[in-house]
Amino acid sequence: MDLNRWRRTLRTIAPLWVAALWWSSLGVIGFLVVPLLFANLPTPAMAGAMAAKLFTAQTWVSVLCGLYLLMSSRGSSVPTQLNKLQGAIVYIALGILLALLAEFAVAPRIIARENLALWHGVGSAMYLLQWWCAGVTSWKLASPLGKSQV
Repeated sequence: MDLNRWRRTLRTIAPLWVAALWWSSLGVIGFLVVPLLFANLPTPAMAGAMAAKLFTAQTWVSVLCGLYLLMSSRGSSVPTQLNKLQGAIVYIALGILLALLAEFAVAPRIIARENLALWHGVGSAMYLLQWWCAGVTSWKLASPLGKSQV
């Protein structure tokens, strides 16, 4: 395979892999690792402190993946991939926004234990919506052009 063909193939599949990384990292952290922390660490406070660090790291993974996808949507030289990315822009932008709001608006209130039940619920809902946005983005990029109906 010549170098130009390899680059073109990489530009075609990289956004799908990045979207899949974004979606799967949200799922692994939120639905597997954090529940395991609460089930296995000695106190909920220890589990919560570790979960907060993991969610902060996940925020930056989400932002980087989202920004990569947004940049790919502007500069893709592969027309079908460009159309798929442009169809997912709303979900990508919403996912980035949810990640940043959770980190800078909700997390400080949870850490301060300010109306903990309310803010934990808001943060959980935002995380679930972000996971959904990443999933829709992955699905749109994986589906044949014109077949994604979300």
